Amino acid sequence: MAYGLLLIRVAVGGIVLAHGLQKTFGWWNGPGPKGVHGWLGSLGFRFLALMTLLLILAEDGGLLLAFGFLTPLAALMIVASQCVAIGTVHGKNGFWNGGGGFEFNLLLIGGATAIAATGPGRFSIDRWLGWDDNLSGLWWGVGVLVVGALSAVFIITALRKAPPPQETAA
Repeated sequence: MAYGLLLIRVAVGGIVLAHGLQKTFGWWNGPGPKGVHGWLGSLGFRFLALMTLLLILAEDGGLLLAFGFLTPLAALMIVASQCVAIGTVHGKNGFWNGGGGFEFNLLLIGGATAIAATGPGRFSIDRWLGWDDNLSGLWWGVGVLVVGALSAVFIITALRKAPPPQETAA
């Protein structure tokens, strides 16, 4: 079990971190902070500097998950960012990732939530610090999922500009 949790933590955390490093440094053909700033603006977000920072921190938080450090916080950051991605970009494209859908985002949400519920496992900083028993369990997983989804709803509804009114044909 310990090796399986390590593998899942490193895979999910590493994938999210790689996406974060595209945004942080522009690595691997990523947009870098300026590109993220402009992209978030095109999605109608307000407070662009803050939103850029939050997105970069949330995805760079994959490092926390990979190392099993502050595991519920890392999982929450991943769940919230992926719920926002579904709500703003991928949800309208349907389920399948090949069509730009939310299949991949849902897998990251499920993995992060499962790790929050199960705990980071034996090979983690949380275990080394003696925190893992207090920072895992069913309610941690439920909390991560609920708080992440509610955070995403707040971000999408309160931190975006209202769309311009649609003109109707007369």
